[in-house]
Amino acid sequence: MSAREAILAKARRALTDVPDVEPVLDVEVVRPVPDRSLPHAQVVDLFDERVADYRAVVERADPGTAAARVAGALAGRPPLAGSGPLRILVPPGFPAGLVPDDVEVVPDGPDVAVSELDRCDGVLSTAAVGIAETGTIILDHGPGQGRRAATLVPDLHVCVIRADQVVAGVPEAVAALDPARPHTWISGPSATSDIELDRVEGVHGPRTLHVVIVS
Repeated sequence: MSAREAILAKARRALTDVPDVEPVLDVEVVRPVPDRSLPHAQVVDLFDERVADYRAVVERADPGTAAARVAGALAGRPPLAGSGPLRILVPPGFPAGLVPDDVEVVPDGPDVAVSELDRCDGVLSTAAVGIAETGTIILDHGPGQGRRAATLVPDLHVCVIRADQVVAGVPEAVAALDPARPHTWISGPSATSDIELDRVEGVHGPRTLHVVIVS
């Protein structure tokens, strides 16, 4: 008896007392219909809630407090270098007034190698669209958003999104995006699970996502 036959024989013996179950066919799947009548303020509240569900840090701000919220997202983090200021990757077009004074700015660009991105303590970015129903942030890598690698390699991603960029659902988001541009859809910090469902964060993207919603 081959190893394959031995394994199948054991499986058959283990299932001898298990009754046959007829497959259930033609089951109607009922999906909730999103409420498109919510006021925009409630849509933003839902976005806040859903982003936080993914274990991201979410803060609200206005134009006068946004810089302080960004600085607070970086405060207290130990630098990879062991000492000195944090090295923060800043893509072209990110608002200069939101960049803290006490960090070492690493300007992003196509000539910045991935090894250099890996030495950065974090990255700042804006966003293109936020989806309330799914808690998803979409980057189209326009001004302030950087290259795809810029927001995937550093361990911390601080994303600033305006409240007026938040839409209710995926259809509205897709309609607002330019299909000719590359898109990165972010739902919380990078996370995966092994066969025992042990959650591991930071494997294929930032370990920490900090979102500042500016109204």
